[in-house]
Amino acid sequence: MVHFSLFVLMATLLVILPGPDTGLTTQNTILHGKKGGFQTMLGISCGLVIHTAAAVLGLSAILVKSAVLFSLFKYAGAVYLLYLGVKSLWALKNKAAQEPDESGGHKHQGKSSFRQGFLTNLLNPKVAVFFLTFLPQFVDTHSNTLWQFLLMGMTYTAITIAWFLLYVLLIDTLSVWMKKPSVQRAIQGVSGLVLVGFGIRLALEKRP
Repeated sequence: MVHFSLFVLMATLLVILPGPDTGLTTQNTILHGKKGGFQTMLGISCGLVIHTAAAVLGLSAILVKSAVLFSLFKYAGAVYLLYLGVKSLWALKNKAAQEPDESGGHKHQGKSSFRQGFLTNLLNPKVAVFFLTFLPQFVDTHSNTLWQFLLMGMTYTAITIAWFLLYVLLIDTLSVWMKKPSVQRAIQGVSGLVLVGFGIRLALEKRP
């Protein structure tokens, strides 16, 4: 593998760029506290592990080359993001959903945030495209490419975990201010609009 340090730097910059994963993590951390944020991060990471395995096995190449499969994943991911965004906006009308429980958070079903993070990442074909267009630039063709793809995929996942751990802790630290009803409604509304926007953008994404 060539220029591994450069790969780590580029991967870090790409991870911290705002996207659907960031929007969802923000919303779930505000609504459900650190537990919701960490579960979302874990779901996102599991999605990345599957994308890594798919890239190593060549399945991502099939997805990118097949217009039908790409479109299926694209629209499934777009619909899911739209669902999450509309659900978030709709919840603003329900005052009960905004009232904190005794622990200072919200009633929360444990598996919901994990499932949302996992599906949001897994159903995004742009992640598969990223793995097949970004990673090969750092592959040494004279060495075992399978292990190089695996190393880069797991490194990218580790960077994602580290970033979202810090991100969730930062948001939770500001929770006293961010959990004020008026601030929380504003954040949830913005998060909902962002998820809807990403859903529309993904639906309009053209196959490379």
